[in-house]
Amino acid sequence: MSHYSIVQRLVPRDSDKYSSLSANLISARMPMTPERYTRYGLIVSLLCGIVFAVFGFFVSITVTMSPTADYTGIYNVYKITLPNSIIVSLPNEVISLIGAVISFIIGSLLIYVIVMKYPGMRKNNRATKINLTLHNAVAYMFAMRKGGGQLLVIFRSISENAPVYGEVALEFRQVIRDADFFGMDVVTALRHLMETTPSQKMKQFLEDMISIIETGGDLTGFLAGRVRLYQEEARFEQKEFLQFLSLISESYVTLFVAGPLFLIIIMVVMGMMGGAAVTQMALVIYLLLPIGSLVFIILIDMISIKSESIQRFTRVRELSEYADVRIEKKAGEEKFFEKLLHYDRIRNIKEFIRNPVRIFVMNYKLTLLITIPVAAIYLITIYLNLPPAGFERFIDMMDDHVVIAVLIVLIPFGIFYELWRRNIQGIEASIPDFLDRMAGINQVGLTISQAIAIMVNTKLGLLSYEIKRIKRDMDWGANFTDALMRFEQRISTPMIARTVTLISKATQMSGSIGDVLTIAASDARMSETLKKERMSEMFIYTAVIYLAFIVFVFVVAVITTQFMPVLGNIDTKGLPQTGAFAAFTAASMYTISRLMYHGCLVQAFFSGIIAGQMGEASLSAGLKHAAIMLIIAMVIFNFVI
Repeated sequence: MSHYSIVQRLVPRDSDKYSSLSANLISARMPMTPERYTRYGLIVSLLCGIVFAVFGFFVSITVTMSPTADYTGIYNVYKITLPNSIIVSLPNEVISLIGAVISFIIGSLLIYVIVMKYPGMRKNNRATKINLTLHNAVAYMFAMRKGGGQLLVIFRSISENAPVYGEVALEFRQVIRDADFFGMDVVTALRHLMETTPSQKMKQFLEDMISIIETGGDLTGFLAGRVRLYQEEARFEQKEFLQFLSLISESYVTLFVAGPLFLIIIMVVMGMMGGAAVTQMALVIYLLLPIGSLVFIILIDMISIKSESIQRFTRVRELSEYADVRIEKKAGEEKFFEKLLHYDRIRNIKEFIRNPVRIFVMNYKLTLLITIPVAAIYLITIYLNLPPAGFERFIDMMDDHVVIAVLIVLIPFGIFYELWRRNIQGIEASIPDFLDRMAGINQVGLTISQAIAIMVNTKLGLLSYEIKRIKRDMDWGANFTDALMRFEQRISTPMIARTVTLISKATQMSGSIGDVLTIAASDARMSETLKKERMSEMFIYTAVIYLAFIVFVFVVAVITTQFMPVLGNIDTKGLPQTGAFAAFTAASMYTISRLMYHGCLVQAFFSGIIAGQMGEASLSAGLKHAAIMLIIAMVIFNFVI
C-alpha cells in the first residue's frame, strides 16, 4: 500500500481536522487538495526528520564522551554528561542511536506541525494585504460605477489589474471564474467569494454589497461611502501592521545582534581558543548570522506590500484594415534607414555626454552594469599582485579588498537609488494637488484635455515637467489615456499606477469625472499619508538597528584591543597542559580577531538590508545602509584599533 493511499484513507477519517485545512488552502489560494498537501507535508517532515536525526546523532556523541578525554572531534563545551548508570549500562553507539531516533521523531513532528499550519499563516498574510489595499480597489470600483459600468464588467476590469491592486484583484478573479466557467450569476458568485475570502473586512464589504444589490439600493452611493470609510480605517490597520513589524525588528536585534555578541563573549571569556572554539565561532559568523538574517528578510518580504515597481502587461493589437493591400518593397532606401539608426545612436551618446548622471537617476539599476565589472577587475588586479602566501595570510590580505569591491557596487547604487527615490517622492507628493485642481477644472465644464493644457502653467514641483510631457504627447496625436499610460511607465510606482488606472477607466466611461478625480485625490493623499506615517514610525527601529550594530562593533573592538592582548601576555608555563588556556597561542588569537572582524562585516551587510526593509519597505534602500555600516566596520578595524 502506497503512502498516498494511506493519506487518502486518513483524511476522511478526521474530517473536522482536515476541513479546516481545506478551508485554509482555499482561502490562501493554494491549488491543492487536503490529501495532496498532507502527502507533501509527510514527505517534507520525514526528510527534515532525517536531518534532525543526523544532528541528534552527533550531539549524542558529544554528550556521552568524557569532557577530559583526548578527543579530536567536537569539544564538549559545557561538559554535559549523562548519569553514570546510563553511560555504564549502555554503549555509546546505542545512546547515539537513541538520540538520533528521538531527534528524528521530534524533528518530524515539529516540521509536520509547521507544514500543517502554513496554509493558515498564508491565509492570515493574505487577509492583511487585502485589508491594506481594499480602499484603493473600492475607489476604482466607484470610478467605473460612476461612469455607468456594470458589476461584472467592473469585477473583470479590476481582476485584470492584479499588478496594481494585488490580492484584492486576485479575489475578484474568483467571481469572474465562477461566472464564466460555472455559470453563476453575480450575486451567487459574490456569495461564494464571501465564504472563501480570508479577510473579514472583505467579507463584510461583500455582504453589504449583496444586500444593496438585492434590495435595489444605490450602489454608486454605497461605494462612495465605503471609499471614505475604508480610507479612515486604513490608518488604524497600518498601525497594527507596523506593530508586527516592530516585533520582528526587536526579535532580530535580540536574536541576531545581541545573541551572537553574547556567544562571542562567552567563547572568549571561557578561554576556548583552540580549534574547536575557532570552528564554533566560524559557524556562528558564517552560517548562523547569514541564515538567520535571510529568514528575517524573507519573512519581512512576505508580509510587506511590494512598493518598488509595477509590471503592466499590455495587449498589442494588429490592424487588419489593409491586410489585402499588396506591399511592394522598394530597393535603394536601406542607406536612409541606416542613417536614421546612426543618428539615433549619436543623439543618445550626446545626451549621455551632456548629462551622464540623468540616465542613472532615471534607472539606478544601470549602475550595476558599470560597477560590477569595475569591482571584478579590481579584485582580479589585487589577486594577481598579491605576494605568495599561505591560506591564512591570503585571507588577511584579501578580505579588506573584497569589502572595497562590494562598496564599489553598493555606493553608486545607493546614491542613485536615493536620488531616484527623492524624485519619485516629490512627484507623488504633488499628485493629490494635481488631481484636486483637475477636478475643479473639470467640474466647471472643461474637458480633460483642456484641463491638462491649463495645468501646464501651474507650479507643482517635479510633477510640472511630467505634465508638460503628457501635454506634448497629446499634441502629437496621443489620446489622454495613452499619454497617462506613458507617464505611468516612466514613473512606475504603485501610487501612480493606481491613479492612472482609475482616471483612465473613468474617462472611458464618462467625460465628466470631477467626482472621480476628487476621490482619486483623496485616495492618493491617504496613500501618501500612510507612507509618511510608516517611515516616521519605522525610523525609530532603523535607528535601533544602527545603534545595535554600533554596540556590536564597539564590544568586539574592545575585546580585540583590550581583552585579547591580555590573554596573549599570559604566561602558560605553569598552567596544566590540558587547561583552558593550553591551546591559546598567538596564532589562535589572531584567527579569533579576524573572525570577529568578519562577524562585524557580515552583521553590517545584513543589518543594513533589514534596516532598509523596515524603514522604507525596500531591499534596494537597504543597500545604502549596508554600505554605511560596512564603511564603519572597515574604518574602525583598520584605522582606529
